[in-house]
Amino acid sequence: MYYAHSGSDNSKADWQALRAHLFATADLASRLAAPFGLGAAAHAAGLFHDLGKYTSEFQKRLTGADVRVDHSTAGALAMLGDLAAGADKSIAELIAYAIAGHHAGLPDRKNETAACLDRRREAKLPPLDPLWKAEIGDTVHGLVPAFARNYPGREAQAFGLSVMGRMIFSCLVDADFKDTEAFYMALEGRTVERDWPTLDTLLPVFRAAFDTHMRDKAHADTAVNRLRGDVLAHVRGEAGKAPGLFTLTVPTGGGKTLASLGFALDHAHAHGHRRIIYVIPFTSIIDQTVDVFRGILGEDHVLAHHSAMDEDAFDPTQRRDSRDKLKLAMEDWAAPVIVTTNVQFFESLFAARPSRARKLHNIAGSVIILDEAQTIPRTLLKPCIRMLDELARNYGCTIVLCTATQPALDQRHLPGGLPLEGRELAPDPRGLAGQLRRARIVPAGPMDNTALVGALVSAPQALVIVNSRRHALELFREAQAAGLDGLIHLTTRQCATHRRRLLDDVRSRLTQGAPCRVIATSLIEAGVDVDFPRVWRAEAGLDQVIQAAGRCNREGRRATEGSIVTVFSAPDYPPPSEIKSLIGDMTRIIGKHPDLLSLDAIADYFGEVYWRMGERLDAKKILEKFTISSRGTDFAYRSVAETFKMIESGLAPVIIPYDATAEKALSELWIEQISSGTLARKLQPFIVQVPPKARDLLIHNGHVAFAHAEFRADQFAVLRNAALYQNDIGLRWEDADYLAAENVLI
Repeated sequence: MYYAHSGSDNSKADWQALRAHLFATADLASRLAAPFGLGAAAHAAGLFHDLGKYTSEFQKRLTGADVRVDHSTAGALAMLGDLAAGADKSIAELIAYAIAGHHAGLPDRKNETAACLDRRREAKLPPLDPLWKAEIGDTVHGLVPAFARNYPGREAQAFGLSVMGRMIFSCLVDADFKDTEAFYMALEGRTVERDWPTLDTLLPVFRAAFDTHMRDKAHADTAVNRLRGDVLAHVRGEAGKAPGLFTLTVPTGGGKTLASLGFALDHAHAHGHRRIIYVIPFTSIIDQTVDVFRGILGEDHVLAHHSAMDEDAFDPTQRRDSRDKLKLAMEDWAAPVIVTTNVQFFESLFAARPSRARKLHNIAGSVIILDEAQTIPRTLLKPCIRMLDELARNYGCTIVLCTATQPALDQRHLPGGLPLEGRELAPDPRGLAGQLRRARIVPAGPMDNTALVGALVSAPQALVIVNSRRHALELFREAQAAGLDGLIHLTTRQCATHRRRLLDDVRSRLTQGAPCRVIATSLIEAGVDVDFPRVWRAEAGLDQVIQAAGRCNREGRRATEGSIVTVFSAPDYPPPSEIKSLIGDMTRIIGKHPDLLSLDAIADYFGEVYWRMGERLDAKKILEKFTISSRGTDFAYRSVAETFKMIESGLAPVIIPYDATAEKALSELWIEQISSGTLARKLQPFIVQVPPKARDLLIHNGHVAFAHAEFRADQFAVLRNAALYQNDIGLRWEDADYLAAENVLI
């Protein structure tokens, strides 16, 4: 008999039979893929993924022999051989990628490494026992899903097949992991809790709780709240429309977050979607949305998944030692409601590593809300919208592009754009833009720090937004020296927990009419609920300026005429190159549009941006790395995963022992039985990202150290010199030489 996994009994009585593991993995993978028509392909992947274990060499390894055995390549080569015939051969090729990568990650078809699929054909493998044919069969068929014949052209077909391969891979690695986990948990007499209630069973409770929450909010009867209620009612009324792609275009402060959640709940009820995924642009605002959703839907039903640490770097052998339900859900996104970030969402969709790709099959059949859709990095825009289109067309997803500044992604404005005609959820977006206009944008020309401080003297409640942490800090220091009251500095120098408390203080001051002069970077623009009488914004793209305007007279309690957003240039702080280009795009449309808050101005602006960028809307040439020909597929999965980065920041994390919660999590670092991934999530709210050279200098000087490096290695860099973290500004990492060169965005 051949075995898949060894047990503790030398008689092998408690070992897992290979045939049992292959069929269990195949059956589970098939069930995972069945909702989107790839059940047969996933079943074949599960059945053949460990074909290389039908060798005496691998069986010797199970008994403790010190031999290396490649057990993944045999199944891949079988799929590239004669297992499938006719049209099934193209799907068998996708299965080959998945099998070859089910431990190390999806490979490229061709590259210079021995790990690529073509080089695997040259590998010298131990002979397989022919018994495998009797135990699992030597043919596969019926692999082609119905939707595979619907691609409009060669490029669309190539990308579609690449996504099909990713979904097969996701089902395979998830099923393989779960069956292996179940075997070892039974062997050790332990259990893990993976089961979440399904969305369909929770929807009656969710919708009733949502209705109650909205009735309570309606008691605050203002003109803006009444308009928000009208928006919500209209958007929920659209929930019966056919699933697919939608836009939700509502000005900032118009209630987009709750309107989109109401739509998602009603739409899932109408069409049977399996989960709701809310995608947020920045980690800095995710907690605010999670709190709102948990307050309505319940603490135990909403999963927040984001991390500033590379979870793929953590030792996977630690995982079995601490397996809480939330951590398990982060691996496979099994929760009914998920709040995540652009980075986590899109980088997972283009990932090659099993740990990140496991969740993809659970994205299928979801209602996906993309909050602030305009923040998708423009250099990755085309591959991102191609992926969204594929998810909507063939994987049962409904996707809502939710923003005040709709980025003109429709086919009329962007070649290769999305089919969005007639798919707007908001009632009369143009009328809403007029009704919810609560501020004026006024250009002011150059303003140095002295001028800005002078302006703040006569504005006891005001917000100034600049383009870099350096500018924010130096302006804050000058305002302090001038003796201004109510000064608050808000940037990513502070950890998320600190910023959250600062924002609570800001809201309290604004409500009470106390002095509140906030100097911030752009992190305050997207999704942060604050309402200032006056705002100053350093020049940036029109979408950012409009987001800044959404923090001015947000609740409409003041006259629009006096609610001014002053846009200025900062001569002593040149903007980063990307923002400088966007300023140019905005400048070219200013003369054409007297009202820069109008939808026409926004569409014109994005047209300028897309025209200027041209081919750089796919700057990494992602789409070119998935091609097909008469010779088959040429997919560069691994190369794409390495280059598809939503944030090219090059920053490194430093953990701040900010409060008792942080100290408690840090105290657990010495407990080897608690996994690094679990601790990373606990410490996420206490991270400040700094330039790598600055962190190296802090480590060299003893101000920062890697905690418990003997078994955590370089995963947790912790601030040791508390004096470097100041309550008013956060982490002050620079030395005099470095400060002059720094100009880091938010």
